[in-house]
Amino acid sequence: MDVKIKVVIVPAEHEGGNLFFVITTLKLIRYRVYLIDTPEIVIYSTQNMKIKIRDFSIGRGYPLVFIAGPCVIESHEGCLQLAEKLKAIFQPRKIPFVFKASFDKANRTSVHSYRGPGIKEGIKILADIKRRLDVPVLSDVHDAEDVPFIAETLDIIQIPAFLCRQTDLILAAARTDKPVNVKKGQFLAPWDMKSVVEKIRSTGNEQILLTERGASFGYNNLVSDMRSLVIMRELGYPVIYDATHSIQLPGGQGNVSGGERKMIIPLARAAVAAGCDGLFLEVHENPEQALSDAATMLPLNNLPCLVDQVLEIHRIVSCE
Repeated sequence: MDVKIKVVIVPAEHEGGNLFFVITTLKLIRYRVYLIDTPEIVIYSTQNMKIKIRDFSIGRGYPLVFIAGPCVIESHEGCLQLAEKLKAIFQPRKIPFVFKASFDKANRTSVHSYRGPGIKEGIKILADIKRRLDVPVLSDVHDAEDVPFIAETLDIIQIPAFLCRQTDLILAAARTDKPVNVKKGQFLAPWDMKSVVEKIRSTGNEQILLTERGASFGYNNLVSDMRSLVIMRELGYPVIYDATHSIQLPGGQGNVSGGERKMIIPLARAAVAAGCDGLFLEVHENPEQALSDAATMLPLNNLPCLVDQVLEIHRIVSCE
């Protein structure tokens, strides 16, 4: 589509020569104009940026994607069985699906809480699920030195919300040229994610996903501001809504976090109506018995109905 823009050129006197402006067309499509110390000016559009994962794309104009799985790997067999059941829900509906599971929950509230099987065993399990079920896999990383090892298996590398400002970690993930999903910290405004995007882009990696997972609302509480989805989407990259962590009550049960599970489905529907490109859902066959985030996971038997509901909402809001 042809878009007319007006560019006003001013002296590039900013120290370091990397002054940039964000200008907006009448269609509210964001462009960046970089003014450098030479007369050269680079203009590029981030309209309709898409992320390619195997045989499907994530972004505006593409099917809603689901990133789903348990909070943490509890066992090899249990993780494989859940992945099989999730695939059986998504595949007949022809829905893009990424299996997620953490191998190490390094940010648990209590030192006594279950953290997972660890990086070596966890990645081995994810690699087996990826091979046997032919599904892409995602997991989070906490240390920059672990990135090369996990990148051999993961289709998407995730940066946890608490670490979304850790430059070394972000750059290490970005330099793999793998898609990087960054969860917006509960302490950040949506427009602050612009700096995170620029860190990843500085490596030449344009495979960026941004995930909204709620904002701190006083102590032990989170709130979802649906405007964040719209604002972050204007940065030019696909936006995912984490409907399960967004209903978390951090530290709300003393030595573990609580949550309001009944809010998962309403907020997921609202996020899709607001225009997100995908949903992140932590799912468990028996959440009450889960070893991590028991209060915030969606029961597996609730998933098919939710999927059908949000697919219809996505169909409606995609008619622009």
